[in-house]
Amino acid sequence: MTEAASRNARLETRIAPDTLQLAKRAAEIEGRSLSDYVATALDAAARRTIEETHIIRLSAEGQRAFVDMLLNSPPPNEALRRAQAHHRRLIGPA
Repeated sequence: MTEAASRNARLETRIAPDTLQLAKRAAEIEGRSLSDYVATALDAAARRTIEETHIIRLSAEGQRAFVDMLLNSPPPNEALRRAQAHHRRLIGPA
């Protein structure tokens, strides 16, 4: 089954006339239907949003600092010990 044939969900939305004209022009430039353009743009925007909120990107320096903190973490301070005790009372031992 082709991608176009597998599309069967319908989405309705109200947008500003200027936005509609902009989308029509962009679809025309890409030689696609407005529906195809909007569906593709929506898919790309949704994937980008999810990726931006679920993937943490660190510089090489940030990666080294993160690994260093994992491998050489300081001993728990009083606040962390209290939080752990509170967690045990609420949830139980890990």
